[in-house]
Amino acid sequence: MRAIGYKTPLPIDNDDALVDIDLPRPVPSGRDLLVAVKAISVNPVDTKVRAGVKPENGDWKVLGWDAAGAVVETGPDAKLFKVGDAVFLAGALTRNGTNAEFHLVDERIVGHKPETLGWAEAAALPLTAITAWEALFDRLDVKNHPVPGAAPAILIIGGAGGVGSIAVQLARQLTDLTVIATASRPETRDWAITLGAHHVVDHSKPLAAQIAALGIGAPAFVFSTTQTEQHLADIAELIAPQGRFALIDDPASLNINPFKRKSISVHWEFMFTRSMFDTADIARQGALLNDVSRLVDEGVIRTTLAENFGRIDAANLKRAHKLLESGQARGKIVLESF
Repeated sequence: MRAIGYKTPLPIDNDDALVDIDLPRPVPSGRDLLVAVKAISVNPVDTKVRAGVKPENGDWKVLGWDAAGAVVETGPDAKLFKVGDAVFLAGALTRNGTNAEFHLVDERIVGHKPETLGWAEAAALPLTAITAWEALFDRLDVKNHPVPGAAPAILIIGGAGGVGSIAVQLARQLTDLTVIATASRPETRDWAITLGAHHVVDHSKPLAAQIAALGIGAPAFVFSTTQTEQHLADIAELIAPQGRFALIDDPASLNINPFKRKSISVHWEFMFTRSMFDTADIARQGALLNDVSRLVDEGVIRTTLAENFGRIDAANLKRAHKLLESGQARGKIVLESF
């Protein structure tokens, strides 16, 4: 089968950073599905793994953790899907990725593709939707436990990025919170507003003063998707006492001591935790994706696809990685068909 991989972690401008290759077609076992990949999207995790993770035993490393496609084979213990089903998924870090014609995935972390979306539009959603959903509803618990005396509001840092784009929609459509997004360019500001943000502030400037100027009070929740280290002091200043803070990026350091005086709880969100540790609630991710699919088909939320780079090959993937590493991407970058 056709695939794209690498053998040595390299800068994206290197010719061998990502290479078109041919690999054996995988064989499903247990609760696996073998999915014929129709479209993929690219996430920051792809660029981080490519730049820093060396494949084991000199093998090829195949990246990619978002895909939409069709089930072509099932393992002997699979029971949730059948051959021919259209699905979308975010995969697992412990297995080869979706940058290949065929992908093996545990059925418990797979959802039925939204019927109203094409392959590319659907492929934009899984990883970011799981991340945003888990951060908002599992970690921050924004629906069930309000923060006493705080403004019923959430600040989403990086509101026009991949995770931010779906987090803004989920917070706006599924909660009563005032949604504040950050964006620094006219096009990303407009994008965040079209997704449902009530307010947009500029993350290239100090955040605390901008939040105070809104006149709504101190937000109960802050969800940081990018550049957390840069904004940490502002977050500690602007968040309400007893508020809740979640992050997903990888700060070089994270000094949370300033949060102590406000009794702020700090939550990491990593959507691969359930699949990596085969947690008792691993099937929650498949159920979550089915919820997302339903919400899309009901017109409550929409795809976050911003750019379709065309065919799935090394050249187009390198373009996508380069744009993501520039920090200038809006929404999701998708590739479609081999």
